[in-house]
Amino acid sequence: MKNILLLLFCTMFLQSCSQTQKSNPMENQASKSNPYYSRTNKNKLEVSNEKWKKILPNDLYFVAREADTERPFTGKYNDFDEIGEYYCAVCGNHLFRSSSKFASSCGWPSFYEADKNGVIYRRDSSHGMERTEVLCKRCESHLGHVFTDGPAPTGNRFCMNSVCLDFERDK
Repeated sequence: MKNILLLLFCTMFLQSCSQTQKSNPMENQASKSNPYYSRTNKNKLEVSNEKWKKILPNDLYFVAREADTERPFTGKYNDFDEIGEYYCAVCGNHLFRSSSKFASSCGWPSFYEADKNGVIYRRDSSHGMERTEVLCKRCESHLGHVFTDGPAPTGNRFCMNSVCLDFERDK
């Protein structure tokens, strides 16, 4: 009987020791090791891509700093409808309110309106197309593109890469 109790105790002890704390899947883990990440500082950042490459995870670096694109229908915010705020995953700058998000079925999270103080625009003639690139106003990271086939009231469709977004639920 003692052996059975001892075995049971050891099994329970080992199980409790092996359990790990699960993090919020929507929480940007990269922001914890990024000295430039702030949701309150609005000062423009002048950081070289060489420095960003050392700080950011590879997937975020290549999309945000090299204007790559994540595969459609793979981003964590594509099929996501929580209520809250979207921030730049690189620097923490405010970009979108969830109330402007809509289901566009294009494969990337889409919004009809951006924070006018959060984004800037640049002409993009890459890949044989004429598009309007959307960048974070604070760190100038590539977020995605804006198209004029969105819903009312703006008619815009901000087609964003999930990896470039950080989300905080309303409390």
